[in-house]
Amino acid sequence: MKINAVILAGGRAGDKLGGYTGENNEALINIGSFPMIDYIVKAFANFDYAEKIALVGPKGELEARYGNQKRIILAPPGETAAGSVVNGLKVLGDSRYVLIASSDIPLIDAMILKKFVDSCFEMGEADLYYPIIERSINEGKYPGAERTYVHLKEGEFTGGNIVLLKPEIVEPRVGLAEQLIDLRKKPLSLCRFIGMGFVLKYLCGRLTVEEAAERFSRLLDIKALAVNCMYPEIGMDVDKPSDLELVEQVLASTS
Repeated sequence: MKINAVILAGGRAGDKLGGYTGENNEALINIGSFPMIDYIVKAFANFDYAEKIALVGPKGELEARYGNQKRIILAPPGETAAGSVVNGLKVLGDSRYVLIASSDIPLIDAMILKKFVDSCFEMGEADLYYPIIERSINEGKYPGAERTYVHLKEGEFTGGNIVLLKPEIVEPRVGLAEQLIDLRKKPLSLCRFIGMGFVLKYLCGRLTVEEAAERFSRLLDIKALAVNCMYPEIGMDVDKPSDLELVEQVLASTS
């Protein structure tokens, strides 16, 4: 099985994280002796399914570090996250499926990527697959980690920072995708955006995972599936100093 990949490495560090580390680009924040992006690139470089990897971000810093690496193609960042995805897809050329990841999930590895993609295809064909992680799984492995959770009928879930999709669905939906990205960590605002009936079900705790995926599918005119993921590393993004301290501890204990 072969797919392509996009790693988004142009994101600006938030004020708290940037002030804490002195680095404006999230991907270049050091964890131990290496910039955070190194951990994500290593995971994808060891991921056998990935044929080509588009690394999207500031050319100077990335070219010096990864310009000669096999399978990696550099692409410039867009003005928005969705624009960066489009730029990454363009340099990859034709792809049946593309795995897209942010550069702030340094706990992932090639095995986790493989397990996620395998789980996606086991669910049948779709245009987009999005990982969700149950709170008990997340807190069982990383107690004290601060995540944003959505309360659904089956339990409490947080989203992952990777997505598997068919690349042709992206460009026609960039505007809508940007709105959804902005609302990703605001569950109630997201519900209002996609309908009051949806909001009421969500508030009453009666909204199911399947109903949420179906509504998202209708909104974007695609077939989207939520993938129940057993690997919380996919959702352990470094957004604030406490996140950075946690992943530093985890990586130091495994090195």
